[in-house]
Amino acid sequence: MTNIPILKEREKQIYHKGEEDFDFTCNTKSLAGSISQRACVFCGSRVVLYPIADALHLIHGPIGCASYTWDIRGALSSGPELHRMSFSTDLRERDIIFGGEKKLYASLVQLIDTYRPNAAFVYCTCIIGIIGDDVDSVCKRVTEEKGIPVLPVHSEGFKGTKKDGYKAACESLSMLVGTGSIENIGKYAINIMGEFNIAGEAWTIKKYYENMGIEVVSVFTGDGRVENIKRSHGASLNVVQCSGSILRLAQIMEEKYGIPYIRVSYFGIEDMSKALYDVAAHFKDNLEIMKKTKEIVRNEIDAIYPDLLRYKKALSGKKAAIYVGGAFKAFSMIKALRSLGIDVVLAGSQTGNKDDYEVLRDMCDDGTVILDDANPLELSKYCIEKGADLFVGGVKERPIAYKLGIGFCDHNHERKISLAGYSGMINLAKEVYSSVLSPVWQFAPGKNDFLKKRNTETMK
Repeated sequence: MTNIPILKEREKQIYHKGEEDFDFTCNTKSLAGSISQRACVFCGSRVVLYPIADALHLIHGPIGCASYTWDIRGALSSGPELHRMSFSTDLRERDIIFGGEKKLYASLVQLIDTYRPNAAFVYCTCIIGIIGDDVDSVCKRVTEEKGIPVLPVHSEGFKGTKKDGYKAACESLSMLVGTGSIENIGKYAINIMGEFNIAGEAWTIKKYYENMGIEVVSVFTGDGRVENIKRSHGASLNVVQCSGSILRLAQIMEEKYGIPYIRVSYFGIEDMSKALYDVAAHFKDNLEIMKKTKEIVRNEIDAIYPDLLRYKKALSGKKAAIYVGGAFKAFSMIKALRSLGIDVVLAGSQTGNKDDYEVLRDMCDDGTVILDDANPLELSKYCIEKGADLFVGGVKERPIAYKLGIGFCDHNHERKISLAGYSGMINLAKEVYSSVLSPVWQFAPGKNDFLKKRNTETMK
């Protein structure tokens, strides 16, 4: 419908449900020149490890890398705030020519002496992969001298995609897991994984489980603490939300310690309830846990359902586009928006795999566009063509929505509003309602032209 072209090399990463066979390509490097919405390998590792609040986070590379990832998660801490500091070895031309190992060692020693962290993560950036600094040996030396874990994070940017950064973060975390005492950890204990405490969401989820009678050993990594991560191998179950970022660690812990894992989501009434029931079902020998779970779910839904019905009445028939980091998050968003009467006309992710997209295909209605690793032009094109009233995405998608004159809901890690849990569902409904139905969009430049062109072409 629009004149916005699609790059031929990306045609296999775009699927129109109902119009063609499902022959979908994903898990590939971003096409050069497509202006991908993805972040780099280093950024992938940084967003996973960043919320560990009592650890030192040192970026080994040029200062721009530290600036790019500084405070990019709305991850709250109930105590230390060291994670909010952005430290860098600030490599310059001379360091790149002669090597940056001495500078890395000096930086680690000075920072550890000054801030007394419980562990340190050293992030390798693109340039480290080129000049070949032996980061592992420096980390080992400082570990022996300072008596705390100093862990390399091999997130050199040229090695792959953002998902490779997730894997690098998990490999580093695995070096901490199993090094602490599991004394006094009970039988009914879990780790919450892939929850980053955006706007305090980990506290909400943790409270649900504790009210069920479940002990939470560690959260990976929202409001995280090094000591809790060290003893996390004492849990009986790993509960994985953001599977793209943390699933590798759950798999390592299953292989090494025999801890099973389940995949859950905490967004929307349906998936939030299932997350609680699935954990209760795992501990089936304790009937009291399931009894408490049923009470929690019933009471929470009773408290919010009347308000949700009012929002649904106002929003029914609206159309939404979803573009998020992990596809698993998109599943929950589709269900949550449908519970508000909103149809999803575009769904995509940065890091989904073939299985994820097959699930998306089955969930979506005919005519829905499914995208992998999209760029701004593609997102704009399909929002216009499908007549989207709402865009659910992150900070990089916000300008797209505003330029098109449609509502926007921030569902990425920069947001300041909790969207998880039952209270989060009400927050989502409020945000969608106030954004979609705002009178400001009638004044957006080009909005009327978009609508007029779309309506005319639809009549043809």
